[in-house]
Parts: sequence; C-alpha cells; structure tokens
Amino acid sequence: MSVSLVLVIIMSVLFACGVYAMLERSLTRVLIGFLLLGNAANLLLLIVMGAPGVGAFYGDADAEEMSDPLPQALTLTAIVITFAVSAFLLALIYRSWQLGQADTVEDDEADIAVRKGEGDPEEVMDDETEIEDTDDDATTDFVDVDTSPITVLGSADISALRDDAPLERPERRKGEDA
Repeated sequence: MSVSLVLVIIMSVLFACGVYAMLERSLTRVLIGFLLLGNAANLLLLIVMGAPGVGAFYGDADAEEMSDPLPQALTLTAIVITFAVSAFLLALIYRSWQLGQADTVEDDEADIAVRKGEGDPEEVMDDETEIEDTDDDATTDFVDVDTSPITVLGSADISALRDDAPLERPERRKGEDA
C-alpha cells in the first residue's frame, strides 16, 4: 500500500496553518486553528489506517483482508473531542464578546513584567510554596454536618415543603425487624 502524497501534504499544511492560527491573540483565530488541527489529526489517522478492507465482522473474510477498526475508533474519538473543545471555545468567545466587545486576549501586569524581565522567577516560586505550606482549613472534604455546604431539608424543617417525591425503598415483609 502506498500513502497518497497529496494527503500527506494537505495534512502538513493543515497542521502548520492550525499552529500558526493558534498563536494569534484573537480567540476566533484560536478556534479556527484548533479546528484545523483537529482535521489534520483526522487526516493523519486516515493515512495511518492503511488500505480499505472488508468490515471487521467475524466470518466475513480472512484477517488479512479486514480493515483495522482501531484507527476508525480513534478518528471518531478525535471528532468528538474536537467538537467538545470547539463548543467550549465558542462559549468562551461569546462570553468574552459580551464582557469586552472584543475577542482578543490582552496582557496583564504580570505578563508584561515577565516579558520585560522585571519579574523574579524565584520570587514567584516562593509565593507558590508559601500558599502550599499554609494551614489549609478551607478544604473540600466536608466531614462534619456543621461544615457541609448542602443542607437537605424535609417537611419537618419547613411546613410548606412537601415530601412527595417517589422513593425506591425495599418493601418490608411482615415479621421483619427494621
């Protein structure tokens, strides 16, 4: 089996354009770059798949004539991941547009200080270790009822609350203790 040179060239151009577009500051261009990278990855999996063959069903053909289902499954997975990340990026772009009427990412003070060489990397690392070393009373392990963020209310707590939700409890037979 020979690999089509046209597919390899198209795949490499898609990868190059996708990486170039993702390096821009505009979130829309980042989204376009990510979509180009996703399509390039799908083309890579199509190239790796090899020659098309008979479907991989038991008894249809010999094992040598069957196509490998793994690249097909990986392609479907890549399509789903590309769709999910694209939806997230679209939501991010929409929110950025709502807040600032622009989809460009601007530098903050810390980025500018690092670019100018004014920021001390050791100082930043020390600040991070200080945060880790402090006594962490605010954990997410809610052990006690007093620290639990969720309180389950019932009809005994609030008179206007009706407990009419269906419950799946095993029925007790006569003569059994609770």
